[in-house]
Amino acid sequence: MKSQAPFAYDGLERIFHERGRLAVCSCLIAKPEGMSFTALQDACALTDGNLNRHLHALSETAVVSLERVRGSGRPTTIVKITEVGRARFLAYIDALEAIVRAVHDGERSAEPNALRLATSS
Repeated sequence: MKSQAPFAYDGLERIFHERGRLAVCSCLIAKPEGMSFTALQDACALTDGNLNRHLHALSETAVVSLERVRGSGRPTTIVKITEVGRARFLAYIDALEAIVRAVHDGERSAEPNALRLATSS
């Protein structure tokens, strides 16, 4: 049964629908081996606190995993997208693409009507 509210966008998960989390997940999709906290912070142009808040939300929903790695020097946090997170994020991107296509299709189908109105004035 088709939704009675076609503009409700049920496929958009709220966890990803925020600029910072969209940036984090996009980075991690491109780097399946993971990224250090610092590299992710630089790539997404986020502050320590802001990135920390986003990673907390994403890890609570099992989208990312965080691992503390100890080596010589300071410990490093490695952030990876989980398999479940990858599938959910890609489904979210598919839903966004469908919305963009629908908007563009609606815009194209409205063009002849706009032209008719402009020429009849």
